[in-house]
Amino acid sequence: PKLGPPIPVEERVSFAEKMRLMGNMSAPIALIVIVLGVIFTGVATPVEAAGIGTFGAFIVAAIHRKLDWQTVREASIGTLKASAMVIWIMFGATIFVGLYVLEGGQQFVQSALEATGFGPWGILIIMMIVLVVLGMFLDWVGILLLCVPIFVPIIKAMGPEPFGLTSEADLVLWFGVLYLVNMQMSFLSPPFGYALFYLRGVAPKEVTTGHIYRGVLPFVLIQVVGLSILWLFP
Repeated sequence: PKLGPPIPVEERVSFAEKMRLMGNMSAPIALIVIVLGVIFTGVATPVEAAGIGTFGAFIVAAIHRKLDWQTVREASIGTLKASAMVIWIMFGATIFVGLYVLEGGQQFVQSALEATGFGPWGILIIMMIVLVVLGMFLDWVGILLLCVPIFVPIIKAMGPEPFGLTSEADLVLWFGVLYLVNMQMSFLSPPFGYALFYLRGVAPKEVTTGHIYRGVLPFVLIQVVGLSILWLFP
């Protein structure tokens, strides 16, 4: 409460002013509803919806008279940098995985996990722990390209029966959900969680990185509980 006290009464915004501000936000809100709507209704894939969102963002910027060449240039350069980073991660990870498989790494890891004697559930937990640790240091796209080609064949080899599932398709789908929830956790995992750096960028100076790291721990535990529920009820 001391770090985030309530706004003094004299500085608070009236209900009428809130409604006026909401009116100014109608175009961005409509854009969000449209983009999420076409995804959840199955009208468009997320990639197609991103294109719709980009087009809509141009329209919203024009409505608010913020559309100029400088804005377009900065947005384009930012997109180019982010895309280039992801493409290089994919490029390097693809080469790594290709050499790894070519040199028999797949069989080595599978044999090593089977030799632990932990059984299917134990092997799955080891995989999740590996993903958690990698999520503390690496980008989720890199982890996807590095680990999924290694882990999925091992999961398939164990079969759906030990996990109470009826088909290989269900098994792979379930593992995919586990992976995604695990990667959600990586956005909050110190020291290199993306969300932590976003918070650091907007937080006032008196809120230190240490405050953020300690404050995020309950939310990481919530993610662990969610992941555990998914483990126990495939």
